[in-house]
Amino acid sequence: MKSVKNSFFYVAIIGVFSSLMYWIILKGKLLEAGQKGIVAPDPKGHWVDFLSSMKHNLEHPLSILLAQIITIILVARLFGWICKKIGQPSVIGEIIAGIVLGPSLIGHYFPEMSAVLFPKDSLGNLQFLSQIGLILFMFVIGMELDLKSLKNKAHDAVVISHASIIIPFALGLGLAYFIYPSFAPTGIAFTSFGLFLGISMSITAFPVLARIVQERGMHKTKLGTIAITCAAADDVTAWCILAAVIAIVKAGSFVSSLYVIGLAICYVLLMLKVVRPFLKRVGDINSTKESLSKPVVAIFFLTLLLSSYASELIGIHALFGAFMAGAIMPDTAKFRSIFIEKVEDVSVVILLPLFFVFTGLRTQIGLLEDADLWKTTGLIILVAVVGKFFGSALASKVVGHNWKDSLSIGALMNTRGLMELVVLNIGYDLGVLTAEVFTMMVIMALVTTFMTGPALDLINYIFKKRTQYDAEALVNKNKYKILLSFATAEKGIALLKVANGLVKKQTANSVVTAMHLSLSSELHSFDLKDYEKEVFLPILNESEQLNQQLFTQFKVSNDINSEIIETATKGDYDLLLIGLGQSIFEGTLLGKVLGFTTRIINPDRIIDKIIGKEGLFENSPFDESTRQIIANCKMPLGILVDKGLENLDAVFIPIFGNEDAFLMEYAQKLIHNNASQITILDAQDQIKKDANLQESIRSIEQIAPNHIMMMQERMIKKEFLEKQDLMIISLENWKKLIDSQHVWLNYSPSILIVKP
Repeated sequence: MKSVKNSFFYVAIIGVFSSLMYWIILKGKLLEAGQKGIVAPDPKGHWVDFLSSMKHNLEHPLSILLAQIITIILVARLFGWICKKIGQPSVIGEIIAGIVLGPSLIGHYFPEMSAVLFPKDSLGNLQFLSQIGLILFMFVIGMELDLKSLKNKAHDAVVISHASIIIPFALGLGLAYFIYPSFAPTGIAFTSFGLFLGISMSITAFPVLARIVQERGMHKTKLGTIAITCAAADDVTAWCILAAVIAIVKAGSFVSSLYVIGLAICYVLLMLKVVRPFLKRVGDINSTKESLSKPVVAIFFLTLLLSSYASELIGIHALFGAFMAGAIMPDTAKFRSIFIEKVEDVSVVILLPLFFVFTGLRTQIGLLEDADLWKTTGLIILVAVVGKFFGSALASKVVGHNWKDSLSIGALMNTRGLMELVVLNIGYDLGVLTAEVFTMMVIMALVTTFMTGPALDLINYIFKKRTQYDAEALVNKNKYKILLSFATAEKGIALLKVANGLVKKQTANSVVTAMHLSLSSELHSFDLKDYEKEVFLPILNESEQLNQQLFTQFKVSNDINSEIIETATKGDYDLLLIGLGQSIFEGTLLGKVLGFTTRIINPDRIIDKIIGKEGLFENSPFDESTRQIIANCKMPLGILVDKGLENLDAVFIPIFGNEDAFLMEYAQKLIHNNASQITILDAQDQIKKDANLQESIRSIEQIAPNHIMMMQERMIKKEFLEKQDLMIISLENWKKLIDSQHVWLNYSPSILIVKP
């Protein structure tokens, strides 16, 4: 009755007031009679008016900006993905994406398209947004610095860091002496040109270096620690020098710049002695996610904006202020981690790629049109590498490191990446660098960043030794080894229960390793240790309860799926266990449409199609990450669909044919180690027709007659399935169940999908 009443009220209220609105409009039409300039619409021109309106909307500055952002993010993601696949930092791909979208490629070969997407009047909006992104990014970089670590390990780090600045700075100044007559902009003094070339040679990309150290598992080694500390010291020193250089360039002379430098010193002292203690107090009181309310967040963002504004007014650039604001944030790892999460996604995913493209629009490789210009580019690269690589390596050797570590530190410190582009853009904006020199320096930044990975690989190859891992591998050669890779603690515990059920009574002859991988872009050097402890704590607690000896591996990677397969292969594991992920493309109509489109344009799918691993339009019941692991894994693989797995007392194994014979091995292990009750389902009466399957089952029955039973498919009821703890099924048959929407799926327990 209530619903009828509500419906009647709804219809009445809508009808009455709609009629009233229509009546007012009709009456209002009569008022137009005395008004001038109102033209009655032409019924035949409605379509023309619509098209004109759409054209106006497309040309609106906001529409252009949104189209630019969408294009930039998509292209940056694509080139970042390509660089990840070849083992390079994604920042290289994002820089290349900017160059591709700029006049060097799209602008050169498709000028009309470039003019529509990046009209000159829209570049101002793009620049301001990219600058906001840079301010947020420099704020994050400041927060990533572990100043405590810098104090504790200052001696060696400062020696190496300052040597890695002064040597390339001097070489850059020397290079400026030779190229100044040909490449300096008109009206720019040699001092300004030389200082900017020197500081450009001295930069190290702390974020890129930290990611490389993490991805290579070097963060726990002495080498990785000293490299990150050197890079942090380098960052602090280089940005202070850059602030002084900017002051000199803007003031016009060193004496005039002293006023600016004096103001800058006062500003830094104010930030360290007055603002920092206040922020520490606020951070101590509000160090949890729940207590970090909007007013508190506003305080920190105001500090960032005021610091950036003050440094811009002083004349040392807003980015230095952002960096300084980040460096004085409360130094508790938990607080910084929470705050970085709030800032980083927006700055790195959306705004930072705008900066790469804006840099790409300024980079005109076409200007380097003759051999002499390319020779100069080569000379710039040579000076940069000699100064930074060998300068850092020499300083490292002098302070007592061996040649391998010294050369590795040199290779890492030679990474320039994004930080170099920041400096170059400042120089370009100040008019110190011409378009030609700017382009040459961007190429140098790309080359020096690109060479870091191969240089480290070459150094490791030259100084290769038999490692402890090799000795451990020899000892464990004849043991049954299981690697379980988990994303969350819940999945890790469920996978550990499965592994324990397979080897519980064979502790001496088995090895179980739990591995957690994290994307390098989502972790920071200052909180790695805390994060590792936190993520493994529930797994280690569960292993103690199960009385299961457990080894742990924690890695940072830019390609988790490839890393899982590589680790499992190199470790010579007998079984890889993973949890089934969830796909964003399931559950909604739009998701299914996007999922189908993604399967067509996904680069990994296209590669798999070309090499014959999978059909391009083949429907996969797995999320993209699991699908890639299945496609590339060369060893036995178990995929757990966890539905609240508690124990392995009752296990259900359907057999569809001779290809499922390998499942008997899992039945044997579960009976022997866990005393599980195994039910073998003779699906489609295949066991009766296969002598080998009958023999496998008979051999188990002779050993443990009370732990195995046979059942026909027609006997499987809902009540039976609900009493089972786990179903073990082959990968191919799981796909068949999914395709046929089999009734078992509605009532099945947790499922272990196995690939032989």
